[in-house]
Amino acid sequence: MAQQIESQITNAAFMIRPVRFRSNPETADSNRFQDPPDIPAARQQERAAAEFEGLLAALRGAGIEVFVFDDTPEPHTPDALFPNNWVSFHADGRVVIYPMEAENRRAERRSDIVDALYEQGRFDVREVIDLTPHEQNGHFLEGTGSLVLDRVNHVAYACLSTRTHLEPLGDFAQRLDYEIVAFDAVDRGGVPIYHTNVMMSVGEELAFVCAESIRNAKQREAVLGQLKETGHEVVELGYQQLEAFAGNMLELKRKDGGRVLAMSTQARAALDAQQLERAVSNGDVVTAPIDTIEASGGGSVRCMLAEIHLPRRG
Repeated sequence: MAQQIESQITNAAFMIRPVRFRSNPETADSNRFQDPPDIPAARQQERAAAEFEGLLAALRGAGIEVFVFDDTPEPHTPDALFPNNWVSFHADGRVVIYPMEAENRRAERRSDIVDALYEQGRFDVREVIDLTPHEQNGHFLEGTGSLVLDRVNHVAYACLSTRTHLEPLGDFAQRLDYEIVAFDAVDRGGVPIYHTNVMMSVGEELAFVCAESIRNAKQREAVLGQLKETGHEVVELGYQQLEAFAGNMLELKRKDGGRVLAMSTQARAALDAQQLERAVSNGDVVTAPIDTIEASGGGSVRCMLAEIHLPRRG
């Protein structure tokens, strides 16, 4: 299939409204960002539901088209509100379904959502690429959590972890004609960062990167060099900002074409004055407080958004 010219950002995304959200014990070992409050699961769900609605309202108020699907009570999928880990949508009409490490997360994959986007949203789905057979070999690639995509230049950035393996990375690269920039990134304690989109975000012009988490100098130079070669201005984040989910932001666009940079209230507060000024000059900064989701789930705003790059039908 010929490579489709693709915009880096889109004005459409979908979100999953939580039904039984709680901190997921099956992901805690690999996700050191999980630090759940000492409250019952029902209370975590109650708070997360309110935070979800606040973020949804902020995004829609900023001119982003957001499709919402409710999670299902059974099977129990505590992380379902992070849909970008199981699916990605591309401008040539292809949909990619990904292999996931935690068994209770695999039930998040829902063909009915892809069907609904085709039928209700009038998005053109031309092919579904299923990478889930890699799970049989214990190899995983968790969507645009594992992959931070430069869609314009067909470059995929990926920090390796128990959730991001070379075999499915290679499969993705071959099928979608992407160049892979793979590297190792670790937290303060030297533990691999579970998802790439926690430590970096790539927009049309700006790239926010926690470069100090890439401790191998050659790998760090390769990542920063690739970003600069593709015309991106790099804004470097520190560990304190990483831990506040400042790397977990997503650039979108309003229906009128203006840029929107979506992040949590905590992430925005972690940016220094110069970084915030650069973000604001790039477009509208849209925030919402999602403290419970961040603490219990170990993910933030970017994780909650599966952006839709599919072409529209007439």
